[in-house]
Formats: sequence, C-alpha cells, structure tokens
Amino acid sequence: MTMEISGSRKLVNAVMLSLSGVCTILVIGVLFFILGYLLIHGVKSLNLDFFTKLPKPSGEAGGGMANAVAGSGKVLLLASLIGVPIGFFAGVYLAEYSGKTFAFLLRYVVDLLNGVPSIVMGIVAYAVVVKPLKHFSALAGGIALGIMMIPIAVRTTEEFLRAVPNSLREGAMALGATKARTIFTVVMPAAISGLTSGMLLNLARVAGETAPLLFTALGNMFWSKGYLAPIATLPVMIYNYAIAPEDDLHQQAWAAGFVLLTLVLVINVTARMIIARGPASQRR
Repeated sequence: MTMEISGSRKLVNAVMLSLSGVCTILVIGVLFFILGYLLIHGVKSLNLDFFTKLPKPSGEAGGGMANAVAGSGKVLLLASLIGVPIGFFAGVYLAEYSGKTFAFLLRYVVDLLNGVPSIVMGIVAYAVVVKPLKHFSALAGGIALGIMMIPIAVRTTEEFLRAVPNSLREGAMALGATKARTIFTVVMPAAISGLTSGMLLNLARVAGETAPLLFTALGNMFWSKGYLAPIATLPVMIYNYAIAPEDDLHQQAWAAGFVLLTLVLVINVTARMIIARGPASQRR
C-alpha cells in the first residue's frame, strides 16, 4: 500500500513537472512570437524619419512620429511627477508609521484602485480635468496615468522598505537618530535599488496605456504647445493608424508598436539589472 502511494506521488510529480515545462515553453513561445511579429512588420518601416519628422497627411507617403515620441515622454514624465511621490510617501507611511486598522483600510483602497480599469481612469480624468478646462491636454493625460501609477508605487515602496532588516533601524535610533532621519538616511539607502526598479516597472506598465489618453490627451498631428494643449502619444497614434484604411499608416503603426515594445522591454531589463545588483539581493 505504501509503495502504491509513493508511486502515485511520483507519477503526479512527473506529470506536474511536465505540465510546468510545457507551460513555460508556451509562455516563452508567445513572447518570442509577439516580438518576432513586431520585428518583421515594424523594422522595415522604421527609419530616421520616424524619429525626426511629423506625420504626413492621409494619403501621402513618408513622415514620422517625432511628435508622438516626444509627447509620450512628456506625458510619462508628468505622470511620474504626480504618481511616484504620492505613492512613495503613502508606502513609507504604511511601512513605517501606520497602525493595523488604518493600514488595512489603506491597503484595501490601494488594491481596489489598482484593479480599476484604465478606461475608467480616463473617464474620471475627462470629467475632472478635461471638462472644466474645456479642452484635451497633456496635463489631463499625465494626471490619468499618474493616478494609475499610485497603487503600484505604494505597494512597491512598502514591500521594499519592509524588506530592510529592523536591526538597521534599531541601530540608527540607538545612536540618537529620529524616526524620520532613520528612514531617509538608513532605511531608504538600503532599499534604493528595489525602490528604483519598482518605479521603473511602474513606468513601463503605464507606458503602453491607450484608453486613458483617448479621453484626455486625445492626439495632435503637430508639435504640442505646452501641457495645456492636446498632445500626440505613441499608443494613441498606434490606435488611430491601425484602424485607418491606408496601408502606409498600418506600416507606421507597426513601427510605432515596435518602438513602444522596445521601450517597455528596455525599462524592464534595466529594472531587473538594478534589483539584481542591489545590496538587498546580495544579502539574500
């Protein structure tokens, strides 16, 4: 009887191992299929004009998406300036100051906010920012993406600060440092690699969002005039060009998709390298 149970367990383990291997291969295969498909269709339409010239009117060949590349950078910068500080200080509060009851409530709200669909974020930003200003703008797009960045910034900050050993806190406070000074001069430097990588991954997550920008930034075929005017972004340009009837616009959409995916991959790889070389990983 014991031998039969042992044999059944070995069979189950072998089946689970095989399924895990198959699923791993499928995941890797899907990733390389997407990358390869974008590479084949996107690279052939990618040239210097894509990064240096404005879009051509419909029906004219050539042109680029210089305004969308710059616009995406401006919107993501604004989103980071809004979402990262709020999420960071909320995460510091959860990790270092909060009590049990309020911490539970705040974490619950953060998790709910993280689960809100991005299109709902866009509708809210439209109602709160676009309608009062009576026009679309980069500011509205930055606010929508910034709100989306808050919950991930909160959870990332809390987790990496909690990973710092309490002995460092106790040692600093035993030497007479205040709670705030301990956090900003001892705890944060110890967790800086994790915090940096978390914020980069957060940025990569919102870089490809389209729905919020359709309701807020809208788009622009020319250079944007500041943060209070409609602005072109890569995700929205990809959407507009992909549903257009002209084949040359489809090729531009493939090129933009390749550039956007490459940007996200670079951010992800950079974040992984930072956390892999950080002091926290070395201690483990």
